[in-house]
Amino acid sequence: MEDLLNKESVKRVVKVLNNFDDSLKVEALNSSARTAKDAATSLNCEVGAIVKSLLLRTEHNFILCLVAGDKRCSLNKVKKKLNMKDVSMADAEQVKSQTGFSIGGVSPIANLNKNKILIDTSLSRYEYVYAAAGHPNTIFKISYKQLIKLTEGIEVDIV
Repeated sequence: MEDLLNKESVKRVVKVLNNFDDSLKVEALNSSARTAKDAATSLNCEVGAIVKSLLLRTEHNFILCLVAGDKRCSLNKVKKKLNMKDVSMADAEQVKSQTGFSIGGVSPIANLNKNKILIDTSLSRYEYVYAAAGHPNTIFKISYKQLIKLTEGIEVDIV
């Protein structure tokens, strides 16, 4: 599992975390955290405390939505918030080219492109949340308030 921490995508996350708060650490898991349910099982926490990082394609660009693991992102709510007609899930190729991460390991930070970030308010029920750290088997624990500050995300209701 040590090899995971040497992956370029994980190192990008570590660097951003260290620059923000060096007490935040990336952790390699022995089991997959590819889905919110898998991550919650691996971490022995509630599924809702897992941050799903979902890349959406809009009419003009991309947007990253951070949603609790036990919730579903509402494309209609996102469309209304952005005042756009066309919003859809990005495909695997777009996710990789925009974020630099593969699906299942998309981190809310250290993305290749700086996209607007929406953070669903349902995550606020947890003091600490767990987000992917650049690989399906790596995560980091962060307080909800720190997540907002670190990502410069906008808190909205999008589930």
